[in-house]
Amino acid sequence: MSLFVDTGAFLAYRNIKDRYHNIASQLFIDALHGKYGQMYTSDYIYDESLTLALARTNSIAVAMDIAEVIQSPRIKMVFADGGLLKKSTKTFKQYYARKLSFTDAVSIEIINELKIENYFGFDGHFNGIVQKIC
Repeated sequence: MSLFVDTGAFLAYRNIKDRYHNIASQLFIDALHGKYGQMYTSDYIYDESLTLALARTNSIAVAMDIAEVIQSPRIKMVFADGGLLKKSTKTFKQYYARKLSFTDAVSIEIINELKIENYFGFDGHFNGIVQKIC
């Protein structure tokens, strides 16, 4: 079993003002204790999470807190290489009507490539594409 963690999950987990904070906190505790197996994220999610955390909270402390969570030894960071970017570009085009970001396309390709069973995030764009835990 495995779990891909998206930006919304990190933001909700570490920002008590986020509307999904309570559910994200419980799911993160479960995930960090191994309930969903190996946890994954990507360098694209790292970038997006820190950038959005700073933009939404205007707090470098919140952004740095999220950086520490993402760099946890329990979470494997996947780095996008040329092959992954090429596949992601096709996925980005395929799902253009859903208004996926390129980061979303990269996440989908990582989930497919590594055969990750579950997605942890609050982005409705992923409905019907990946298996969500919330």
